[in-house]
Amino acid sequence: MAKRPRRKRSLDGLIAVDGIRLTWRLLNEPLWSSEDGYIGLRISVGTEDGRHRQLIVEYPFPKKVTGVGLPQLPQRPKLSEKAIETGVRQAMAAGWQPDSRGKAFLFVVSEISN
Repeated sequence: MAKRPRRKRSLDGLIAVDGIRLTWRLLNEPLWSSEDGYIGLRISVGTEDGRHRQLIVEYPFPKKVTGVGLPQLPQRPKLSEKAIETGVRQAMAAGWQPDSRGKAFLFVVSEISN
């Protein structure tokens, strides 16, 4: 019997912020890492040509808990284009410049607004 390939969830899209066309894609859903602890949903944002500085936007880890008090990993977090655009604007205000070059810019969003 042939094995079915695992389905990998991929999300991506195109947004425009202040006249700049940017592509985004899901890097990881919320997870727990033994090295870093709880990590929220992360997306990668970059210019359409892919030649400029990458932005990694991390959204806060959901605060839901299980019956025994441990954080509950969400199954399918929802993220709207409006929330992504807001995160990108906040990162730009914090210093990310879409047309610059260099190491990826990590921006942690304080709160999700759908």
